[in-house]
Amino acid sequence: MQEIPDDPGRRGAVAIVVRDERMLVIRRSRSVVAPLTYCFPGGGIEGDETEPQALIREFREEIGVTVQPVRRIWRNVTPWKVQLAWWLGALEPDAQPVPNPAEVESVHWFTPAEMLRTPGLLESNREFLELVLQGEIDLGLEPPGGFEVL
Repeated sequence: MQEIPDDPGRRGAVAIVVRDERMLVIRRSRSVVAPLTYCFPGGGIEGDETEPQALIREFREEIGVTVQPVRRIWRNVTPWKVQLAWWLGALEPDAQPVPNPAEVESVHWFTPAEMLRTPGLLESNREFLELVLQGEIDLGLEPPGGFEVL
């Protein structure tokens, strides 16, 4: 069971980075909220940060690389009432994400179908992944969705 605080009014941003039709995924460390779950990099928006500013900060903190936010691709509200903005992001081709052990246990590259089958998936990521596989969220890949269908 994932323990996540119920904090109405919180805002967060998540970035989806795609390489070779696989998405950048992290496994959270043991010492953070929802420990050892798999999810996309991102986090809470602090103060008067913009969504892109929060993404850049979170990527540096979590995996030591600079993400370039490209465009917002989706919005939702999590079951614990966090308003999430989902962004397509880009990394430099030679960027090598390295987990910050205080926040991230490991870094992975999964297709949406692989991620959906991964035990320990952060539940709030499931709807996003299903919409990608259905072609409802465009990640700019060919064919639409660019991934294997379950």
